[in-house]
Amino acid sequence: MSDHPLSRRSFLVATGGLAGLAASGVPVFAALAKPASPVTLNVVDVAGNLALTQKAIENYRKAKPDWVSRITFSKAPAPELPGKIKAQQDANSVDIDLVLTGTDALAAGIDQKLWVDLLPAHAADLPKLQDIFLPPAWAMQSLAQGQGVVVTYYPSGPLFEYAPERVKTVPKTAEELLAWAKANPKRFMYARPANSGPGRTFLMGLPYILGDADPMDPIKGWDKTWAYLKELGETIESYPTGTTPTMKALGEGSVDMIASTTGWDINPRVLGVVPKSAEVFAIKGFKWVTDAHYMCIPKGVKPEKLAVLLDLMNFLLTPEQQAYAYDAGYFYPGPAVKNVPLSMAPQESQDALKEFGRPAYDKLIADNPTVLPLPADKMVAAFRKWDEEIGSRKGK
Repeated sequence: MSDHPLSRRSFLVATGGLAGLAASGVPVFAALAKPASPVTLNVVDVAGNLALTQKAIENYRKAKPDWVSRITFSKAPAPELPGKIKAQQDANSVDIDLVLTGTDALAAGIDQKLWVDLLPAHAADLPKLQDIFLPPAWAMQSLAQGQGVVVTYYPSGPLFEYAPERVKTVPKTAEELLAWAKANPKRFMYARPANSGPGRTFLMGLPYILGDADPMDPIKGWDKTWAYLKELGETIESYPTGTTPTMKALGEGSVDMIASTTGWDINPRVLGVVPKSAEVFAIKGFKWVTDAHYMCIPKGVKPEKLAVLLDLMNFLLTPEQQAYAYDAGYFYPGPAVKNVPLSMAPQESQDALKEFGRPAYDKLIADNPTVLPLPADKMVAAFRKWDEEIGSRKGK
């Protein structure tokens, strides 16, 4: 997911602290020197990730008051942040310490050389990620090119969500989806991929579904995908700049079908933005395009803060703190590390997923292969081509 969740939720306060850190098997590294005095950290979220991690980050501040005196949280649209960080770096006045991002701003930051190299430079200061991560989360780690660390993971999509009282015949193939959209103009919607997890997942999932020449090359290998999106675009009234408006449109009845993911299906129904009765489907030939959120440190961060940020990363990768990532289904399942069952999550999360989760997801996840999203440079190229050739056809 790349834009913000629909609302914030509060959770029970974790009590693990340093004891939980040690008990989880993630060591407190001697190499990370405590700062001379507690620091203030400024955390910027461009992925909606704070819904999954803010409580855990606050737990760190409570556990280590001699390391951190205060943590500020802010949110920004993913496409805008790289330019802001670059301007601060050019002015030698970086005041953003930690960025929580999806693959979108991660890719843009790698492309613009904005991030601190974490691996292998600081491998000794972090857990052995391959040992603790779920296999797909470890695969997602490769996309960071050592310039970020995965903090949450989910299989994503592409899925399609619809109102069953208005959609009586559910498409089973890409061809049937296009035919449905043509027969029901302005009733299907997805958001701009550069700032939408479902939009991005739909974009990157289509080449597999359509049997394109090279699903990992959006410029030379996606002829079928671009042709399909242009034809589909003739039926679409507008492309919102984030996922939330598509959910509201489905809930309000102004559209009948939207691009979705596991988390964007569950969470808006928990919150009542989309009716509980909404249903989802996948189309023939689909593969899960996996997604993750990353912790990145902008170049130019004050040296005394680096050890604190690395220590915070260790803390956030403990099972106890990872359990908060179940949230209310926003990034379902959510945890990136092994051995974090739902039973470890706050009761509020367990209750929400019991009521609004879909047992069918377990089988869908088990029965369909996963593939990585595009690497940074290819993702930037895909977003640019979509903006120029698909999005520009509609009024902003």
